Amino acid sequence: MRDQIFSQKSDLVDFTFDAKVADVFDDMVRRSVPGYQSMIEMIGLCVKTYGQDDTNYYDLGASTGATATALGINNTHKNTHIIAVDNSSSMVEKCTKTLKGKVDNVEVVCADIETLKIENASIVVLNLTLQFISPENRQALIDKVYQGLNKGGVLIVSEKIHFDDQQKHQQMTELHLDFKRANGYSELEIAAKRQSIENVLITDSQSTHFKRFDQAGFTSHTCHFQCLNFASFLAVK
Repeated sequence: MRDQIFSQKSDLVDFTFDAKVADVFDDMVRRSVPGYQSMIEMIGLCVKTYGQDDTNYYDLGASTGATATALGINNTHKNTHIIAVDNSSSMVEKCTKTLKGKVDNVEVVCADIETLKIENASIVVLNLTLQFISPENRQALIDKVYQGLNKGGVLIVSEKIHFDDQQKHQQMTELHLDFKRANGYSELEIAAKRQSIENVLITDSQSTHFKRFDQAGFTSHTCHFQCLNFASFLAVK
């Protein structure tokens, strides 16, 4: 279904992942996030390299199930269990439908990822999720993921980022707006969504992400994919 949520003038409220958003989310993210499909494909490649037998794979903030699908269809390891988690009942319903018949070793859970227990994990993914967690709670979540990962396991974090260099930040912002325009969003839709989401989606810089990984104890980390102001980071325990 095509995303037209912000196509009409109306009283704006803070963005939320309700049933209306769940219905159009796949179209919204494809038209709003440059490089989104490549992000998902890179997650699939990481499964083959970093997945381990007899472990859990976690998709934290599973939305409609694209990441969990990539984890499942690219898995080459034995006796693995995928746990797809979202705190939106509408997203959980959509995710369950997406995964049905595609991935059989998956459990879809409606829960708060900040209180969820992470254990025996070889792969944990936060795909466009951490940016919606309160900044003061992000380190605790990364720490918890680290503790739940097995040695050699990985955390994959994909996020919208900002740049400390203001000229570069402005460049990337303008290119991102052009990306949205090229994908059919009107100026009204772009402005309305920005107003709706500005208090909900709070970005970090790459250096902030790296500092969190270091503080948690990860042995290495890198930016393995970037398209404009969206980046994916790979942190290895």
